[in-house]
Amino acid sequence: MAGVVVCHGSTTVRERIVLTALGVPALAPVRAAGSVDELVALARRMPPTIVLLDAHLPSPGPVEAIRRLRAVPAPATVVMLAVPGDEIALDRAIALGARGYLSPDVGRAELAAVAAHILAGPGGPEGRGPVDGAVGQDGGLAAATTAATTAVLSPELPAQAQGGMGEVQLTKREIEVLVGMSNGRSNAQIGQELYLSEDTIKTHARRLFRKLGAADRAQAVAIGLRRGLIR
Repeated sequence: MAGVVVCHGSTTVRERIVLTALGVPALAPVRAAGSVDELVALARRMPPTIVLLDAHLPSPGPVEAIRRLRAVPAPATVVMLAVPGDEIALDRAIALGARGYLSPDVGRAELAAVAAHILAGPGGPEGRGPVDGAVGQDGGLAAATTAATTAVLSPELPAQAQGGMGEVQLTKREIEVLVGMSNGRSNAQIGQELYLSEDTIKTHARRLFRKLGAADRAQAVAIGLRRGLIR
């Protein structure tokens, strides 16, 4: 594990995300870059597993950054740091293999959930395939990745999950499962903590996904955080 590199043009934003990432043990070590050249130099010295990349990175810009990263041995999974209105930049980045996007004000719990999903990998305890009853993706960096398949990271929320949705009623057990997800726990680990089988945890997960209108665990955590269901 070669950790994460936070690459953002704003020193303030970069430092804040670095502090957030330092609270997620799975992301260690955490390094920072303020430009494409710094990012690529860091990646060549020690290829990171994940790169959090500013969608507004100064010239030569994020698209060129992704192109250069692809030439680095063991290329990283790139997650864009973007906000609504950045669709054009995101489309170009995703076409080159970016996995999805997160808001620059991403919190520790949401970042931990995303890291857990990415780091699970095809051979991990969770794998990168969909959870039963949810829409997922295999997590590859193929150029054919589309915006729809990046929803596992930080998508535009489905209509039923946005502000106009009625109050969500999760059971105590569903909240416990959601909290476990926010802490980056696998289904098996959550089951051990709650003294339940992994299959039972998956059942609770499917139910809370349905109630939240979430496509995957990372999206469920994001919705839960935004709606104050977990902290």
